[in-house]
Amino acid sequence: MPITYTSGEQLEVYRFSLPVTVGVPLLALFLQAFLPRHFPGLAVYLDLPLLVTIYFAMARRNPISGLLTGAVIGLFQDMLGHNPIGIYGIAKTVVGYLASSLGVKLDVENVGARFLLTLGFYFIHSAVWFTVAKGMVSLTQNWSWTRGLLAALANALLGVILYFFLDKFKQRA
Repeated sequence: MPITYTSGEQLEVYRFSLPVTVGVPLLALFLQAFLPRHFPGLAVYLDLPLLVTIYFAMARRNPISGLLTGAVIGLFQDMLGHNPIGIYGIAKTVVGYLASSLGVKLDVENVGARFLLTLGFYFIHSAVWFTVAKGMVSLTQNWSWTRGLLAALANALLGVILYFFLDKFKQRA
């Protein structure tokens, strides 16, 4: 499926109601924090706050909005987890900025484009997270290419499904 560039005239910017803007990220954070207690394997592979960050950033197509969305969601995820505060915040800030910047230039309504972008953003998120964790915080982390690829594929597939449902809440700006 081709990824096409859009002109400024074709660009549709979306906004979301306040309950959706606040409720969807809070639900994603809640599920990310509490579902792994019942299903421990989910924490290793799925990152729901990352998927919500990517979706809102690509839909709004505003780099500042994407950056702030990623920062807020990431910091809340840090507060609910066991890692030092700021690791997810930095990683999701970078992804939010990049997703919104690419959302301006690419057709992000296409299922294939959404899958590939989510796959790529998962790897960018992981690279930033591991760089900050090892370089700045000195956490001992090991990267597994097999687990990373499986997690990226699982997140991209779940992302495409999640994005389809979140599209129902879009409002034209």
